[in-house]
Amino acid sequence: MSTLTGTALCTPLDHLVGEVRGVVGRRLPARRTADAVGGLLAPVLGEPDLLTDGQRQGDPTRYRQHVLHVEGDGSFSVVALVWLPGQSTAVHDHVSWCTVGVYEGRETETRYRVAGRKGRRRLVEDGGCVNRVGEVSAVAPPGDIHKVANSGTTTAISLHVYGADVLRLGSSIRRTYDHGA
Repeated sequence: MSTLTGTALCTPLDHLVGEVRGVVGRRLPARRTADAVGGLLAPVLGEPDLLTDGQRQGDPTRYRQHVLHVEGDGSFSVVALVWLPGQSTAVHDHVSWCTVGVYEGRETETRYRVAGRKGRRRLVEDGGCVNRVGEVSAVAPPGDIHKVANSGTTTAISLHVYGADVLRLGSSIRRTYDHGA
């Protein structure tokens, strides 16, 4: 928060963080928290000056994570992920609930589920979607296995709110999967 002539100015990110703090403090079940945070994230996606030029920079070798906020107690983090055309994640699941909103471009999500009996389990595709600017989705373990890609021809940027301290953990990914197995 910054001040100008004694008046507190709250940036859209500051406002989002404060609102998320309130939801997280209610200690709802993970899926309900993720859905509630989605309602808070959607309006921020239209803020043209939300990210600095540096926070909009990608990496030619892989998608890039810019940490925007980590709550002091580690209960949540806000990050911007920048995807150049063709970049994607591995098939993965998460350490916590996650809410995602597309800020720029579009992202293709492919969802998976585990099928088969013990000893013969495998991943099978279980749907997917293309998320465009302003669209929000939420996931919570278990059942949060997916792959995300920038299938467009321009840079894609998404804002993610995770129920974990991504600075301490390094990422929100719990495990990656070989989707061919």
